Amino acid sequence: MLRSSSKYLPSLVPAFGWGAMFPIADSAIKHVDPFHLTAIRYLIASIAFLALLRAFEGARALRLDGRGLELFLYGSAGFAGFNLLAFAGLEHTTPEHAALIVATSPMITLFASAALARKAPSKTTFGFAVLALAGLLLVIGHGDPLTVFEGGVNGGDLLVFLGTVSFVGYTLGARRFGDWSALRYTALSAPLGTITVVAVTEIATLAGWYGAPSIGDIGAIWWQMIYVIAIGALAAVLCWNEGVRRLGAPNAALFMNLVPVVAFAIAIVRGYQPDGAELGGAALTVAALVGANLAARQETARPVKAAWATTRSANPAKSRA
Repeated sequence: MLRSSSKYLPSLVPAFGWGAMFPIADSAIKHVDPFHLTAIRYLIASIAFLALLRAFEGARALRLDGRGLELFLYGSAGFAGFNLLAFAGLEHTTPEHAALIVATSPMITLFASAALARKAPSKTTFGFAVLALAGLLLVIGHGDPLTVFEGGVNGGDLLVFLGTVSFVGYTLGARRFGDWSALRYTALSAPLGTITVVAVTEIATLAGWYGAPSIGDIGAIWWQMIYVIAIGALAAVLCWNEGVRRLGAPNAALFMNLVPVVAFAIAIVRGYQPDGAELGGAALTVAALVGANLAARQETARPVKAAWATTRSANPAKSRA
């Protein structure tokens, strides 16, 4: 039983790690802008990833094996797309709302997987999707979902959502590297994605959108920087890809439902008082996302059980044995 439950442990690390990261990053971007924060974060994390890969799998594992373009595209989506958009969105929304939007990744993953398989999601999944969306709109609309369609939602929520979609693309990309370890996929996609992060950051600096931070600015967030690098990047991303490898993308994504729970809990401890609409909408969204993923798992298991039952009926003597 212990061995069975241990396969879920890697997926719990990013759930709790990213849940705490949003309030921590929110305090960090008050000193260092999201673009330079992301660039510094993943320049350091990429070096660490490559060192870990070299230590555990040898120099041969550092080869791209002709898949550099794929890794660059997926890495750009996962590391540049998600982090730049999500952190930039934090400047215009709250950590709690950002975490709740990120929690929609299981639903996005389900629909993306269905699209890739050219199979429409079930009515049950679609129904849960509607409930999750209703809860999300209730939260970001502060009790009035109609404000979303009337321009009442700030751009920060949209940026976080687009970043979440980007990360789903990175997650699904891991399925194309099933013959690689989670460490190798992470370690080789991170540096290539960081190239995009650095390039975009330089463009933003030259355009005058953000100024380069000083040593004092970085020193002011030293503990936040340690967290977003060691936990939010190294541990969380590596464990996320390992969870996807063990459980599959849809099942691993289920653990993202814990992200807003952790974020809201931290915010409440720090003195934040969410209103009834936020709590109700968050609870509805999380419940709908859990229901959708559990329904999807049952639908996936049903054909396997049917095939097993057919095998037993066809070989009664063997089944009795």
